[in-house]
Amino acid sequence: MHRFYITPENWNPAALTLDAAESHHCLNVLRCQLGDKVAAFNGQGSEATATISGTDKKAVSLKTITSTKSPPLRAQITLGQAIPKGKNMELIVEKATELGAAAIIPLLSERTVVSLKPHEATKKQEKWQRTATEACKQSGQNWLPKVHLPQTAETFLASSPKADLLAIASLEGNARSIKETLAEITEHAGTAPQSALILIGPEGDFTPSEINKALSAGFRPLTLGPIVLRTETAAIYTLSVLAHELQGD
Repeated sequence: MHRFYITPENWNPAALTLDAAESHHCLNVLRCQLGDKVAAFNGQGSEATATISGTDKKAVSLKTITSTKSPPLRAQITLGQAIPKGKNMELIVEKATELGAAAIIPLLSERTVVSLKPHEATKKQEKWQRTATEACKQSGQNWLPKVHLPQTAETFLASSPKADLLAIASLEGNARSIKETLAEITEHAGTAPQSALILIGPEGDFTPSEINKALSAGFRPLTLGPIVLRTETAAIYTLSVLAHELQGD
């Protein structure tokens, strides 16, 4: 069944309407017809099964059959990702969405190959947010992660980020495994982390200065094992392990 996104502010199960872009995709790309059964979601847990009840060039109307509400995931996991070169950020956003990330913060490290002017950063943010939306549509995920505007690692670390688990992937000898770190936090707090923020560096890793600022801000160094991973692999691996440890039964 085809799935379509309707923004939370336009979500009304009694009168669902696709916007111009989703209507174009529905009618001209997927070739949906009147009476076809489809699904719609609002990115905040709500989903409806509906039939197409009306069409025109700029709007498709839906008649709701059933509606449901998916509960939020047990833990809110945020990925702070140094922007890699090429299209790898799109891959990371897609997989982070599928793995249940609550938010994605693109970071410009001192070693990041990509450089963005303000207007370029906004366009990238919008593009990556669309990537997250498409990943939700494809995977059946009803919670849409927010993709933040790119910012420098220094600016982000100076904002005093908060989470039950603050961690940075590290190649240093004092880094501890995710399992060890989670066990330590759980023992100290009496419960598993309800929120986590993990930082993944660029090709060549964060600079020593950025790592020191992260440690000073309360981030714990995490080892991802003995093999040096590509940045996109590190992001997917870390989110997978955290999802298994924090979201499972």
